[in-house]
This record gives sequence, structure tokens and C-alpha cells, in this order.
Amino acid sequence: MRKKKIILLITILSVIFSSLLFYDKYFSTSGFEKITNADRFIVWIVTIIFVVYYIKLDSDPQLAPLALSSDKEGNKKNNNKPDVSFKNVAGLEEIKEELKETIDFINNSHKYTKMGAKIPKGILFHGPPGTGKTLLAKAVAGETNSTFLYASGSEFVEKYVGVGAKRVRSMFEKAKKDAPSIIFIDEIDAIGARRNLDSNNEKDQTLNQLLSEMDGFNTSETVVVIGATNRLDLLDEALLRPGRFDRHIYVGNPNIKARKKILEVHTKNKPLHNGVSIEDIANKTHGLSGAQLANIANEAAIIAVRKNKSKVDCEDFNQAIERVLAGLEIKNPSILLKEKKTVSIHEAGHALVSKILKTDMVQKISIVPRGQALGYVLKFPEEERYLLTEKELMGKITGLLAGRAAEQVIFNEITTGAKDDLTKATQIAQEMVCSYGMSTLGNISIDEYYIKNNYDIIRREMKKIIDKCFENALKIVEDNKIILFHISDLLMKQETITSEELDKIFQEYKTDLDYAT
Repeated sequence: MRKKKIILLITILSVIFSSLLFYDKYFSTSGFEKITNADRFIVWIVTIIFVVYYIKLDSDPQLAPLALSSDKEGNKKNNNKPDVSFKNVAGLEEIKEELKETIDFINNSHKYTKMGAKIPKGILFHGPPGTGKTLLAKAVAGETNSTFLYASGSEFVEKYVGVGAKRVRSMFEKAKKDAPSIIFIDEIDAIGARRNLDSNNEKDQTLNQLLSEMDGFNTSETVVVIGATNRLDLLDEALLRPGRFDRHIYVGNPNIKARKKILEVHTKNKPLHNGVSIEDIANKTHGLSGAQLANIANEAAIIAVRKNKSKVDCEDFNQAIERVLAGLEIKNPSILLKEKKTVSIHEAGHALVSKILKTDMVQKISIVPRGQALGYVLKFPEEERYLLTEKELMGKITGLLAGRAAEQVIFNEITTGAKDDLTKATQIAQEMVCSYGMSTLGNISIDEYYIKNNYDIIRREMKKIIDKCFENALKIVEDNKIILFHISDLLMKQETITSEELDKIFQEYKTDLDYAT
């Protein structure tokens, strides 16, 4: 921008001076007697050059060349060596152990070449979002002091034919030039999706270029491609074969030990109250990803600042968990008393059935509106589980339908408040029928094509499961109306009930729970 202003100033001065010389040529003026015709000619030529140069500088380039010219600029920006190492990655010990072999190959390649071993050309991270796939890729680059080239899959998708393929070529050329290097392609399913007759020609060209580049590495070039995706099932088979992405590593949500380590990393720079237990927070955050845990730690610190506290305490973390899981609290809700009573019965139904069936540990019940929900029940399992029985899955569906069952028993009608519960219950029922073989269809796994063409059969099986669970929920609520009203009345009085307060309520009615054990 500064260069353009300087050229403009020089051009203006040249034009003014040339104009004066032109005027003096035909109308003699004092002060220009010593200037010859040759001098005038030189000044005019220089002025024309500056005018033409400024016009070219000011003109806008065409769209296609602009898209192509951005490749080099992008590569310059991406050409960095991250300062992230495995010390910054918490809770992924098994994956880090697996990646150390690749790191050792890059750092000490002569050991492997002596044995005739070849470096893995590609590593594919797949799993749910927010689990640390990008962080792992940066850590590999940091551990090997390699150049880290980052690209998103969507950056290669263009409306101009050949642009995507060119960007792939230029990125790999840059990686080979700056080897050892790590190419990280995030959301690789944007360009690596399975090819078919209906697919886009430009996208296919980009994928073909990526396949040929990954195949064309020389053994002397230390370049590793790392891809990340949430949808492994969408990727083309040619991309997944050995020789391209040799290793597929699943990066899932952390277990309790991993959650503890992740929380320790994200709270080490925060002043914590002595009463804060990282282990308790890890217990309360079952099923959350690393990104969500980082968000909880950050939200807790923000809440503490909002309340003018000098340290982050347990209450701040509890509110942060609710904020992340249930949404933003609505401060001044305009809810009718009748609706509030309905919500209290609904949430009391969830808590009652979940407590009796012991499917999950009820952490908190609330009828304070958050996000789009008028009330909620925070639950988490008492212990880390990897396998669930058919009975336990039925119990989870029963707990989800218990809110609607309570409305049916108490008010003899149902409301729209069970929308989210029905969605989750239907999803579990579908997995039981299609994935787990827990229906009268037998021990089979059903793919998407069969579901699409035989939906009526599958729907009937799902309905059997859901109807059976709903009947069970109705029975439990009917048999324990006293406890239901006790929970509901306490909710109406103080709006929230903790797990300890719920335990006290149930201790008063021990004899009524014998059938549930």
C-alpha cells in the first residue's frame, strides 16, 4: 500500500513537470531557457513509463489467476515449525506410543533403512470432533522438528477446473523441498469422498492428484501425510489402502484417567480453590471430548471472574458443566405456573425411573430453563463402561421416556416437552435393531441400504422396543407416585435438586423400591 502511494506521488509530480515543459515548448516562460529538446523528451518518456506502471499496479487481477497465485502465499504462511510436543497432549497415551515409531523413523531414518523398512506414507486419524486430532498432528511435527503444512479439505474444492489439483501439487512440492515435513489435511473427506457416477469431475481430479502424489514419494524424501476425518465411512477405498494411508488410528473420547489428565493440563494456569477435585470433575464429565473439557475449564474461570472471586471453586465448575451440557441459563423466563408444574413432573419422572433402574447416577435435577430446554436432569454412569447389556439399553430408553410417562400418569395427557427424549430413545432403539442384533430380526447387522428399502420392518421392531420401555416407565411411575410428587414439590419450591437431596428423598421410601433391585 505504501509503495503504491509513493508511485502515485512520483507519477503526479512527473505529469505536472511534463505539462510545464510542454507549455514552455510553445509559450516560452522564464526559468526553462537552459532545458533542451532532448531533456524534454527524456522527461516525457519517464512520465509515460510511470503512468503506465501505476495503471498496471492499480488494475485488479482476474479471478482465476488470483485463486492460483494464492497458493504460494498460503504455503509461506503454512511453512512453520510448531512448538507443540507430546507434553502438550494429555490423555492419549496409547496413540502417542504408536506415533513414537513414526517419529523415530523421521529422526533416525538410517536405522530403518538398514533393515529395509519404509516409513509409513500416511496416517489417518478418525473419530468424533474435538478429540485432539489436529493437536496430535502438530505434536508429531514438533517432536521431529519438521515443517508443518496445514490444509483443510475444503481449500482444494474450487469451481475452476484444475485449481484443486494444482494446489495439491504445489503443497507436495513444498513439502518435498522442505523435508522432513508433515502435511496435515483436516476434514479430508471433503476431497477424499468415495467416487461414483454422480460425483463432481473437479473433485475427482483433485482426489486423483492426491492419490498419485501419495504414491509418488521417493524413499529418500521424509514426508508424512496425516489426514483427519469424522466420517471414515465416506472415504474412497483407494485412499485407505496400504501404501497411501498405511495406519488408521481411532481417536475417541477420553476415559476417566484421560479426562483427569486433560483437565490438569487446562487448569494448571488457573488458581483453583483447595476444595476443587479434578477427579470429581472427571467423573462428572463422562462422554465429553477434550475440546469440551477445555471449554469447561475456561467457562469455570470466566464464571469466577464474573463473580469477583480470586480462585475457581467447585460451584464454578458445576455451573460450567451445566453451561456446556445444557446451554445458557435464561435469567428471566416467562413460564406459566401450569407449565412449570408440568416441567417439574416431567423431570421428576426422569429422575425417579433413572434412580430406580440404576441406569445412570443422577447428578442434578433442575427446572431452570437453559437453551431450548425448560428443565433437565444431569446424569452420568457410576463407573466407566465399554459394554452395555440389552437390559441396560432398555433401561436407558425407559429413563428417557419416563418424563412423558409421568405426564401421562399425572395429567392424563402428553406435551411437546419430550422431543429431545424421543430422538435419543429412537436412536438407541435403531442401534439395538440395526447394529447390535437385539430384536426379533435376530443376530444381524443391517446396513443403510437395507434400512432405506425395508424401513417398515425395522420401524415395527423399533416400535416394539420403545412401546415395551414406555409401558415399563408407566408402571414404575404409577407405583411410585408419592416419590414423584415429593421430587416435583421440592423442585417447585427450590428449582434444583442435588444428588444428595435426591438420596435423602429415596431413603424415606426404601420399602417401595424392593421390586427394582
